Amino acid sequence: MNVLLIVVDDLRPVLGCYGDKLVKSPNIDQLASQSIVFSNAFAQQAVCAPSRVSFLTGRRPDTTRLYDFYSYWRVHAGNYSTMPQYFKENGYVTLSVGKVFHPGVSSNYSDDYPYSWSIPPFHPSTEKYENDKTCRGKDGKLYANLVCPVDVSEMPSGTLPDIQSTEEAIRLLDVVKANKQKFFLAVGYHKPHIPLRYPQEFLKLYPLENITLAPDPWVPEKLPSVAYNPWTDIRQRDDVKALNVSFPYGPLPNDFQRQIRQSYYAAVSYLDMQVGLLLNALDDLGLSNSTVVVFTADHGWSLGEHGEWAKYSNFDVATRVPLIFYIPGMTTSSVSQGERVFPYLDPFSHTLRLVPRGRSEKVVELVSLFATLAELAGLQVPPVCPETSFHVVLCTEGTSIVRYFNTSEEKDGCDDTYRCLDEERVAFSQYPRPADTPQWNSDKPKLKDIRIMGYSMRTIGYRYTLWVQFNPNNFSANFEDVHAGELYMVETDPNQDNNIYNNTLHGVFFKKILGFLKH
Repeated sequence: MNVLLIVVDDLRPVLGCYGDKLVKSPNIDQLASQSIVFSNAFAQQAVCAPSRVSFLTGRRPDTTRLYDFYSYWRVHAGNYSTMPQYFKENGYVTLSVGKVFHPGVSSNYSDDYPYSWSIPPFHPSTEKYENDKTCRGKDGKLYANLVCPVDVSEMPSGTLPDIQSTEEAIRLLDVVKANKQKFFLAVGYHKPHIPLRYPQEFLKLYPLENITLAPDPWVPEKLPSVAYNPWTDIRQRDDVKALNVSFPYGPLPNDFQRQIRQSYYAAVSYLDMQVGLLLNALDDLGLSNSTVVVFTADHGWSLGEHGEWAKYSNFDVATRVPLIFYIPGMTTSSVSQGERVFPYLDPFSHTLRLVPRGRSEKVVELVSLFATLAELAGLQVPPVCPETSFHVVLCTEGTSIVRYFNTSEEKDGCDDTYRCLDEERVAFSQYPRPADTPQWNSDKPKLKDIRIMGYSMRTIGYRYTLWVQFNPNNFSANFEDVHAGELYMVETDPNQDNNIYNNTLHGVFFKKILGFLKH
């Protein structure tokens, strides 16, 4: 099987196939209608570089030793093989388009080429204008805004990065098809990462009067201050700066909150259009019956929940991601030659609600992608890493989730959450902080400034987080020095607003998280 891996930047599961009633995402929903959709998939750290390095190497942030943007794991932690590298070593042509690895130091300024990719990765030429003043204000002047609907023809080169990435990905599909090559193609889309810059016509899909605030736009009373992220990158945008919002808790004015939410949705529909064009090209080239498609994101994004914006936390809104697998002949019956699986659907005219072919409620992690894709492609699944694996080139800390693909066997006869915590039903995420209270670098502390690590364990029933003392010099966490804790029971408190850590005996959770971290 070929592999098409679609990685989206900052996309929480606001998609029709995840039950969102407002969003228009017909192409992604169409993919889901032929796929298995994981409802409870979580990233290992809610920030770009650490998350991507984690799932592309199959190792957790404590093993890649990357919690910021400023080190390259092969030098800094261990010379770990990556998922594309493994496919390349097994006869695949491996190709990277757009933002797959986080560019810069964390991927050696080369997106880990030539280890991971057969040819140098493609970056859209207009990527460099992402943070420029390209947003026209009411006064006709140009600004570097957060909310940024644009006329594409007025943009530098008359295009946007994600449009360029789709065009290049389709061109590469053409080439590998002509050369009859087995391929692993990773396509990384930028939107809905900020700035929320997208073709302005997508605003029409979301009239402002239909946009609500987050269900819980306040900072929860019992939220430990260390857990809060003060969204400093948003405050630096011209339109937010003009609001003079107080640091760290805000809040943003309600009408502006609605505009951010409106633009996030519009950016998701713009993304859906790109995904639709890409999948349609698989059909055009007759590759839909021989290509596994995986759709996911590096982490989620808060849209005002808990008075927070951006990612940078351990809450579900920041760590939960869409995870969709299309496997010809497995999630869908075999496709006959010439039959279309992914005809392009126009988000402006398409209103049909498509439901997932299969859905799994199992709690899974992005760190399992490497093992899962290897198994789906028929390659040998890399072994599970030993307790310390800095010296081991090929192993993975995630386990393949292919066993969950048959959703009719979901029930495993165990409904006692406390007793029955088999490993694969827990997702672990973590987030570093420089201090117990929010400060200017709380969202993205550099390694040398990290003093506290928040380790978070999510099961189907609860989220349990411990904020403990951390030493950045030897990467060690001290669980005898707990700065704060959080415990949310998901069934009665799905938005995670009521922290019951201080009025609950949580010895069983503590043992569990400790047992995991030892391994």
